[in-house]
Amino acid sequence: MDYISTRGAAPVLSFEEAMLTGLARDGGLYVPATVPSLSEADIAALAGLPYEEVAFRVMRPFVGDTFTDSEFGEIIEKAYASFGHDARAPLVQLGPNHHLLELFHGPTLAFKDFAMQLIGQLFQVALERRGEKVTIVGATSGDTGSAAIEAFRGLDAVDVFILYPHGRVSEVQRRQMTTPVESNVHALAVDGTFDDCQAKLKDMFNHFDFRDEVRLAGVNSINWARVLAQVVYYFSSATALGAPYREVSFTVPTGNFGDIFAGYIAKKMGLPIKRLIVATNRNDILHRALSTGDYTTGEVHPTITPSMDIQVSSNFERALFDAYDRDGGAVAQLMTELKEGGFHISQGALQGLREHFGSGRSDEHETSQTITDMFTRTGEILCPHSAVGVKVANDVLGPEPMITLATAHPAKFPDAVEAAMGSRPPLPPRMADLYERSERVTRVENDLDALETLIRSRRTA
Repeated sequence: MDYISTRGAAPVLSFEEAMLTGLARDGGLYVPATVPSLSEADIAALAGLPYEEVAFRVMRPFVGDTFTDSEFGEIIEKAYASFGHDARAPLVQLGPNHHLLELFHGPTLAFKDFAMQLIGQLFQVALERRGEKVTIVGATSGDTGSAAIEAFRGLDAVDVFILYPHGRVSEVQRRQMTTPVESNVHALAVDGTFDDCQAKLKDMFNHFDFRDEVRLAGVNSINWARVLAQVVYYFSSATALGAPYREVSFTVPTGNFGDIFAGYIAKKMGLPIKRLIVATNRNDILHRALSTGDYTTGEVHPTITPSMDIQVSSNFERALFDAYDRDGGAVAQLMTELKEGGFHISQGALQGLREHFGSGRSDEHETSQTITDMFTRTGEILCPHSAVGVKVANDVLGPEPMITLATAHPAKFPDAVEAAMGSRPPLPPRMADLYERSERVTRVENDLDALETLIRSRRTA
């Protein structure tokens, strides 16, 4: 299985190389040269299987010869052993033809655990075999960072540095990043927005002397292995509702586009997905882009859905690559224009995107009201991000089953939930002492030199 860059000027890599590399050296993102397909019989056979078996069958064609079947199976088993629900990703019915996919039963209570727990095991096995150590740097709007730290803490083969925007994540998200005691993990509070953190991360990858010196690796959703892990729950949930013999649709609250791009890959593999609906908050650049073709960045407004307070959606580049007929030069030009403030999607490419993706938005009042309404009508407590998805999904429900992705446990955002429904959602018992744990964090200015100097001084490799 070969992997190519969305900008067309980086070397073709294997799965292992693409995973350990993260961002391509031309600044692009790695994608499979071809997407393997599953037959109708293959998809039908997934119904009712344990999640780990579905994961093995869906991901195995993408891995090539990087891992043996037994190695890969053991990696998957370890990845999901700490999840708090035997189904891993259970479905809950909200109403006629509307189902909620609970993706918050992992160790940090967010959907990022599905990918990060897996990628931690993948890295450890691959690096031990190579006798190498890497420095992982990630940028987070809240959930990726805690999931990465949880996945990699205490592992010998990696040092982990997570950049997050100071004062712009929830207290639970912050504490999940700052309370681990292992010496190989470091939480860095950056004076700026998530987009600033993400930009500095890309700058580090494009500073090749630094990148090579510290053996930089990335586990943000720029890493293909992250996207691949998320493809699995599209198959597990769709087959539970009758696929491949009936179409299903998905609504995905997203800021960085990675989670819904995984649904697009599932569709390309043969899963009968009718609609993929992007749900955004007031920072609605993805909704505007899909509605008008205009992808112009603006101010990031803080909201009760901080993980979606994003104006530069990294994984949208992967969708653009296909929409522009895999023309790496065209994508590279768009990304150059993005640095100047934005670009306009061509009519042909926009039509191609709309064949797969729809969109909608939810403002602060609508999101809060959705939390209230869902609790009153169903007893289900939604985190604000999941509420964005439910609100948008309710606006576009059709005859086929709609699955809305619930991306985080409500206890990760207790203030927003309490304001909507009058009571504070408790943390699960295994995390009940989170507010009592000591924090360890370094505040850093929004400056590339300062960040690189700190990382050099702290890494143990």
